[in-house]
Amino acid sequence: MSESTPLAFSQVNPDDFTVHTLADEIRVDALCRRLLLAVRDQLLAGGLAPAEVGRLCHGADLFLRDFAIAACGDNLFRLPLERVRQFAGHWYVVNTLEPQVDDLALILAGIAACYAVLAGHGLVSPALNDAVATACADLPAYRQRIEDYWAITDDGYDRWRAACPLPARRP
Repeated sequence: MSESTPLAFSQVNPDDFTVHTLADEIRVDALCRRLLLAVRDQLLAGGLAPAEVGRLCHGADLFLRDFAIAACGDNLFRLPLERVRQFAGHWYVVNTLEPQVDDLALILAGIAACYAVLAGHGLVSPALNDAVATACADLPAYRQRIEDYWAITDDGYDRWRAACPLPARRP
């Protein structure tokens, strides 16, 4: 199958998205791209405008492929409940040239939409979908994190980082 062929939701095996090695990460990245194409197709079939679907999928893509898979080595179907908060309240802030809550809100909307689709197909638990949706909706907390980041002086970065730490880097 080509990387441009959407995965069929009925054929998704969450175990196939487990990352242990660099080879796994590359394989899972390709699977995730195909899964996002299926999410895209479902959102389009649901009547959303193509531009809106593109924005939503772009947000989910950034979170899933760059953060959850590449930086954390997570299985996106077994995401630790704190992962969205770590992304929005830390990783996005330090890995974006000029972090803005309005831009982050678009990304978070994509994450929430993606997990709602996955939950609709029984691929993630209702509890995980609810936790993701709740974390994605907490824009005031992320706005404060961004403001606090820009207000850091002297050795304040360590305190800022400790308030929303990232997971340990995988080897």
